[in-house]
Amino acid sequence: MKLPRRRRMRRTAILAALGACLTVSAPLAQADSTSHRVFEPRTEAIALDHSVTFAGAVLDTPPAHLAQVFPERYSDIPGVFTFRGGPTRTGGSWGICPLRERKLEIAWIATTGRSPPPWGGGAGWTGQPAIVQWPAVIRHSMSRLGPRRFEDGFVEVIQGSLDGSVYFLDLHTGRPTRRPLATGNPIKGSVSLDPRGYPLLFVGQGIPDNKPIGLRVYNLISHQQVFFLPGRDAASPRKGWGAFDSSGLLNRATDSYVVGGENGLFYVLRLNTDFDSIDLTLKVRPEVLRYRYAPPGRKHLGIENSFSVVGNLALFADNGGTLQALDLRTFKPVWAFAAGDDTDASLAVELEGERPVLYTGTEVDKTGPRGNAWLRKLDALTGKVLWERAYPCQGARTPKKIDAGAFATPLVGTGDVSHLVVYTLSRCPNFTGGLMVALDKASGAEVWRRPMSHFAWSSPTACRDEQGHTFILQGDISGEVSLLDARTGDALDSVKLKGGIEASPAVFDGMAVLATRGEWIYGLRLR
Repeated sequence: MKLPRRRRMRRTAILAALGACLTVSAPLAQADSTSHRVFEPRTEAIALDHSVTFAGAVLDTPPAHLAQVFPERYSDIPGVFTFRGGPTRTGGSWGICPLRERKLEIAWIATTGRSPPPWGGGAGWTGQPAIVQWPAVIRHSMSRLGPRRFEDGFVEVIQGSLDGSVYFLDLHTGRPTRRPLATGNPIKGSVSLDPRGYPLLFVGQGIPDNKPIGLRVYNLISHQQVFFLPGRDAASPRKGWGAFDSSGLLNRATDSYVVGGENGLFYVLRLNTDFDSIDLTLKVRPEVLRYRYAPPGRKHLGIENSFSVVGNLALFADNGGTLQALDLRTFKPVWAFAAGDDTDASLAVELEGERPVLYTGTEVDKTGPRGNAWLRKLDALTGKVLWERAYPCQGARTPKKIDAGAFATPLVGTGDVSHLVVYTLSRCPNFTGGLMVALDKASGAEVWRRPMSHFAWSSPTACRDEQGHTFILQGDISGEVSLLDARTGDALDSVKLKGGIEASPAVFDGMAVLATRGEWIYGLRLR
């Protein structure tokens, strides 16, 4: 049916405004899928039983339309859309941090509600917010923003909370931008947004409470749930537990969302998105592929880390310490590596020339309460260890089990610190303290170390000033946030927040956002 002339003119104007960033329906234009890398690792038979299920059937070869190769550029829109920014899990910040005075300042404080003990409010591990500068056309469509939908340059913070709600805040003032969205269960992980700019929000729930636990997808125009993926999945190898602490990735070239579950399954959701920016309707009709695996001799399953992707390779670890590379074109494992203990921290990936490498660290969990956290660099095409270092840590078994080691995702240096990878360790070398170490990427040798009075789960997040100098934000369990010189590890400034810090910060230009345990979300000005 032909649209009335007025609506045709409006649609033409909207399409022009969207430009290369968006389309009115999915999948995206072919131009977005041309900038990608395909890796052809030499696969050998590995001892990793696996199967793929789609539409109720176990398949040897999945349907071609579910094959995935991720574009090199995750988004064309300003923002932080998923945990650690994108598929390599090496970011968490966008833009330039002024930092002329090398100072941190509390700009605002927002509060959340509280769920019953022991969870409360605020945010836990990994708890990073998403931050987005909505494209004008999308912003105009979201009436729940009120007058802000007409505000050019508006930047929104979206924070999941242990109280079970998602909070929406103005980056610069901390004031609510819309009513909280109640999901029914505490959120421990990091929410994620559609990097195309579509108003789709993905929320993994961490603790079962008032509703069935799982991954929930919301339409941010209507605030209605448009899809629910139950965590207690009949196909799961881990029965009775269905949390999603992992923050997924959306492949804008294929309109697919990829995520790991603590139930031991790896999912691909072909969304079949139908978004009409004229009528303000957004629908998804997901097709669900499940990848299941079983490492021999290891019964501890569950993907808590947010998996990484480079091209067609997905890289992730599990509670039993199995690291693996999965070819997303065939959904067959390329290699598997036994790390020796639980690995919850995400694998940070970068390219060395044309070859991907990854950085990873273990906990002291199954091997505890005293033991070594192993920090490693691996060849991402083969799983071969390029170097490794052991750091003694101390957990506890009584009166309750407390783990130690690497909970923070390593920081992969770029620019003036492109030779460094920074790890933050919890309860190392003693029970109450922590340790940050910067290792040389080529050799694994220590370049600097910073002992910490209090342990930390929060991931170190980097930002860069106008001169190209790199700085690190690091929070600890006492509530202290430190600003460090990434080249030396020297502390430049610090601020004390209410509540312990488990979550990781996200940075947008000169503002950082970080939530604490309790009921607080902080905006920190980097000046």
